Amino acid sequence: MNLERYHRIQQVLKARQTDLTFCLEEVHKPNNVSAVIRTADATGIHKIHAVWPNEMRTLGHTSAGARNWVEVDTHDTIEEAIGELKAQGMQVLVTNLSDTAVDFREIDYTKPTAIILGSEKIGASEKAKQLADQDIIIPMIGMVQSLNVSVASAVIMYEAQRQREAAGMYDKEKSSIPEESIHRVLFERGHPVLAKVAKRKGLAYPPLDDQGQIVADESWWQEMQKK
Repeated sequence: MNLERYHRIQQVLKARQTDLTFCLEEVHKPNNVSAVIRTADATGIHKIHAVWPNEMRTLGHTSAGARNWVEVDTHDTIEEAIGELKAQGMQVLVTNLSDTAVDFREIDYTKPTAIILGSEKIGASEKAKQLADQDIIIPMIGMVQSLNVSVASAVIMYEAQRQREAAGMYDKEKSSIPEESIHRVLFERGHPVLAKVAKRKGLAYPPLDDQGQIVADESWWQEMQKK
């Protein structure tokens, strides 16, 4: 692996925000899903959650680039998704124009936070609105009263990034991602061909040295070379 790339991946993983996430509730347009994931990567979000429409149960339709760097957890229902997020101690927000909604910029995003984004057609479900802790809105002064879901997510993500950057939350000595996940990402992104072969053969990824090169015994290499 190129040493510069190895250090770049480590730097990116160190800044990842594991307690800031978004949940897509039945967002069905592939370009919107791809845009949300791409912006999540750009703003340092480690993982997003999703409840897919029945006709769309995989991520095969999204661009692979950003998806290689942002984990996506799929849930069967919005109740399951919100339950998991709350169990992690997150405040759960939902984009919803209501009497109790507050300007999205009034939220403290330095707290563990999850934001629910509803579908393109009807927005968030009633169940999502009931289970969320707070409704948020993006104020608009034009005739249109809603933004495209990918645009809305980007606006909120960058406000969250602004607050967290001001609080020094991207300048971490150590990544909050588990070590095994860091190793998996470093190996798969640094040695993609070998990673595919190892995965197909059911072989564990061996350690990497401080240059990003593989440290494996002869038996591992022999197994890798077998047809």
